[in-house]
This record gives sequence, structure tokens and C-alpha cells, in this order.
Amino acid sequence: MQDKNKQERTVVHLEKDGRHYYYGNLKALTDHWGKDSIGVSHSYLKNLNISEEHPFINSKCIIRRGVIVTSPRIIKDKG
Repeated sequence: MQDKNKQERTVVHLEKDGRHYYYGNLKALTDHWGKDSIGVSHSYLKNLNISEEHPFINSKCIIRRGVIVTSPRIIKDKG
């Protein structure tokens, strides 16, 4: 059962050279890493249905999309 107070956010996970990097979306990832570094362009990636079960894999990296579950933000009344 899913807790309604929890928030889910998409995360893009890049595995490159044995290191792990996390981004809020594919555009942020491809803005940080050029096509030469990861071997794929943003326009190509955005047309794929990348997920944890169906990652993008090439000789330079692995890219997955997943979900981060966070606690809800509590906004305190300043009054």
C-alpha cells in the first residue's frame, strides 16, 4: 500500500566508468555530458522508453530511469 503523504519523483541514473550520477531529467544529464562523452544524444534518448527494467546501454555508459520516494514537504505557517 502506498502512503499518500509520500511524493514520488523521477530520477535519471547514469553509470559511467564505474561511477554513478543522478539527474532530475534526461535534458539535465545530456546538458552535463555531451554526446561524445556518453555516446548518445538527447534527441535519441528522449524517444526511448528508458526505465529500470529497460535501460539504455552502450559501450560508454548505462542510463536508467527510476523513482525516488521522498517525504512530503511541511510548510510552516509564519503567522
